[in-house]
Amino acid sequence: MIVLKATQDKVLSVFQSVSGIVERRHTLPILANVMIRKTGSALQFTTSDLEIQIRTTAELDGDAGNFTTTVGARKLIDILRTMPADQTVSLESSQNKLILKGGKSKFTLQTLPAEDFPLVQEAANFGPAFSVPQKTLKELLSQVSFSMAVHDIRYYLNGILFVAEGKQLSLVATDGHRLAFSSATLDVEVPKQEVILPRKTVLEMQRLLSDTEGAIEMQFASNQAKFSFGGMEFVTKLVEGKFPDYNRVIPKNHKNAIILGRQPLLASLQRTAILTSDKFKGVRLNIDPGTLRVASNNAEQEEAVDELDIDYSGDSIEIGFNVTYLIDVLTNMEQDMVKVELSDSNSSALITIPDNHSFKYVVMPMRI
Repeated sequence: MIVLKATQDKVLSVFQSVSGIVERRHTLPILANVMIRKTGSALQFTTSDLEIQIRTTAELDGDAGNFTTTVGARKLIDILRTMPADQTVSLESSQNKLILKGGKSKFTLQTLPAEDFPLVQEAANFGPAFSVPQKTLKELLSQVSFSMAVHDIRYYLNGILFVAEGKQLSLVATDGHRLAFSSATLDVEVPKQEVILPRKTVLEMQRLLSDTEGAIEMQFASNQAKFSFGGMEFVTKLVEGKFPDYNRVIPKNHKNAIILGRQPLLASLQRTAILTSDKFKGVRLNIDPGTLRVASNNAEQEEAVDELDIDYSGDSIEIGFNVTYLIDVLTNMEQDMVKVELSDSNSSALITIPDNHSFKYVVMPMRI
């Protein structure tokens, strides 16, 4: 039976869209596989790592009839990648094997029974569905995801907080040293829902979302989230735990504010970062009326100093920061201008977009 037949680029893109969560080494060998389910002419492809499940539906030619199996995802993708994009390839089933043909090539692959594939049990009661354009969610994720913790024992920091309330969707990430907040307007009003998406889910969502206006629909349950977009369905477990109260962390009434070009500030920080010590990555900012001075030094007694002219008439402040935290936020912003608000050398700084309340970034100072 010919399960599917199409050009290499079409087949490859379908398998790549679901394969991101597949681990090469897993205690359950079948989790290295993709499940292919054929019902008439409709084809469904599913992968799982027991915590995340991705499913996509595709229309690819093939014989009519029903058929289900699982086959190694990575091997299949690796073989497809070596074939020309416009070459017609086919997958045929034959006695517990799948045969991949393209041009004069033929590959016989081992399969495992679909009934052994551990599908994620979907939650019984999801909250109300709401949606935003894929492009909007992709932008929100890129504005906060770099602030997620990595392997923190406070496991609730290894992910992103999603808060939907009224007509607002807000995303928050923090690793304890910095915090990023970004929000967008929903097309409908929703009752308050609050969940923490795990880090792996966030990275996979960023990979899969496109820059189109096409909508992504979201639903949250107490222990699961479900996303539907572009013919894909994405179900993930949530992180349990209490996320820090981000409203208390975001400074309110800092009396000193500087508005300056994002690109010149980023370039200055990147220059001075070269001579920071590998361990501390610290830079000193000296802010005086008219001038911002960025300085760094290291254990070899090397030193960098860089100056920017600024329109500023507030207090003179000397403050230290981990330069990586400043570079991260400026790299992930797209605006020409940024606003930096400060109180004194011991208080956290607030970085925002001028005349825009949808993005806030808080960074703690460090002693240098």
